[in-house]
Amino acid sequence: MTSVRGTRGARAQQPGSGRTAAVMAVLTALTVAGCGGSDTTDGAPPHSGNPSEPRSAQPSGSPSGDLGTPAKPPVSAADGRDVRACADGDCEIAVSERVTVGFKGPAGPATLTVNEIGPNKVMYTVKSGNNRSQGGASGPGQGCVTVLRDHGSSNSCGRVSTVRPAAQPGAVVILMAAGEDGTAILHIVSR
Repeated sequence: MTSVRGTRGARAQQPGSGRTAAVMAVLTALTVAGCGGSDTTDGAPPHSGNPSEPRSAQPSGSPSGDLGTPAKPPVSAADGRDVRACADGDCEIAVSERVTVGFKGPAGPATLTVNEIGPNKVMYTVKSGNNRSQGGASGPGQGCVTVLRDHGSSNSCGRVSTVRPAAQPGAVVILMAAGEDGTAILHIVSR
C-alpha cells in the first residue's frame, strides 16, 4: 500500500497534471490563437479599427520581411503592351495574357497566338500562309526563337536573351522570352 500512496502523492504534486494540465492547455491554445496572423484573403494586414488608419498600413518592423526589399520594376518593352505595334512586322512588346498578334509575314499576313503564359513559362503558335509553327518553353531564362520564311519555318527553344534578335534577309524572326513574373517579352523582327 505504501507504493500506491507514494504514486498518488507524486501525481498530486506534479505541476501540469490532471485539471491543471487541461486548463493550461486550453489557455495556451487561446493565447496562441489570439496572437495569430490575419485571416484576410486579400493579403492586407488586419485593420486596427482606427478609422484614421488605412487598411493597407503595415507596422514598422513587420515580421513578413517585405520591408526594405525593393519591389521589382515592371517588365518594360519598347512598344509597351500594344499588340498593334507589331502590324508592320517589327516590334517589342510585353505580354502577360493569352493574346493573338497580327503582323506582316514573309508570305503575307501572319499571326502569333499566345496559348499559355505564366511565371517562367510560355507557349505559342505562329501561322503564316500554309505554315504553322509552335514554340514553348518553361524555366528561368527560357524561351523560343521562330524564323518564318516564304516556304517554311524553323523553331528553337531553350535559354534565350531578351535582346532584340538580328534581322535575317527574306525572313521574320520571332523571339519570345518567358519572364519570372509571368510577363514575356515578344520581339518580331523583319528589318
